[in-house]
Amino acid sequence: MTRIYGSRKRILVTGGAGFVGSHLIDRLIDAGHEVLCVDNLFTGTKRNIDHLHNSPRFEFLRHDVTLPLYVEVDEIYNLACPASPVHYQHDPVQTTKTSVHGAINMLGLAKRLRCKILQASTSEVYGDPAIHPQTEEYWGHVNPIGPRSCYDEGKRCAETLFFDYHRQLNLEIKVARIFNTYGPRMHLADGRVVSNFIVQALNGNPITIYGDGSQTRSFCYVDDLVEGLIRLMETSSSVTGPINIGNPTEFTISELAQRILAMTGSSVPIVMMDLPQDDPRQRRPDITKARDVLGWEPKIDLKEGLRRTVEYFKEAM
Repeated sequence: MTRIYGSRKRILVTGGAGFVGSHLIDRLIDAGHEVLCVDNLFTGTKRNIDHLHNSPRFEFLRHDVTLPLYVEVDEIYNLACPASPVHYQHDPVQTTKTSVHGAINMLGLAKRLRCKILQASTSEVYGDPAIHPQTEEYWGHVNPIGPRSCYDEGKRCAETLFFDYHRQLNLEIKVARIFNTYGPRMHLADGRVVSNFIVQALNGNPITIYGDGSQTRSFCYVDDLVEGLIRLMETSSSVTGPINIGNPTEFTISELAQRILAMTGSSVPIVMMDLPQDDPRQRRPDITKARDVLGWEPKIDLKEGLRRTVEYFKEAM
């Protein structure tokens, strides 16, 4: 039973002023739901949600999920956590707290409200993977004491908490493992490869590739990701995940750099730098479960997604 009349739901999105969260809220508002956006604005920005403030079905609350939250909602999307190495390594202790304490607080809220909750987990739970592509059954190859572990292990612990709440308290959970995602509203200083390359190319600065450029990634456009998250939330209670959501088409970092140079019309040089510690060599999702369970697969290819993203960065800069 929803807390408001009809089919409209009141939905909480933590991290809602962030890159992915703001796109998710757009979709939920367009679908006719009421949305409570919760964000402490560490990496999120009000600019991402400015266009929603005139909507009577949108509400913003500045709040840190490491602290308890008492609200009344029908569903929870837990997206709160800095997601790029530059940001999550800035305050690694707080990053771990956001993943772990944040999960505990949101799970406690879901328990009290008897509502379902979705955890935005990450492909980083696989670490520097020893199998390729990565299936949900793979347990990962993660350094628990490295500079990335605040995020990797924080998200792994959050998954543990979600499944323990499910087993012990019969809480309805959904866990999505999100692979590299890009698109409009990425932070200009995000530090991840797509935004880095675009900003460098548009500013006329050399493009910096860490390593020899042969390492691979798969890039999912944000609209496709949001569709996958919503489909996962709408599954029956028997579906918990984890389910990989990402684009299985793989590119080398060097290929990505050349595509962005061509798209921006830039002729800046490419500079090779040392690979950061624990940076994964390969990352590509096996999305068999997403296809079979959600009827989902990405629709927007890299060429079109980059075109939209470059246009956004041109305006934002």
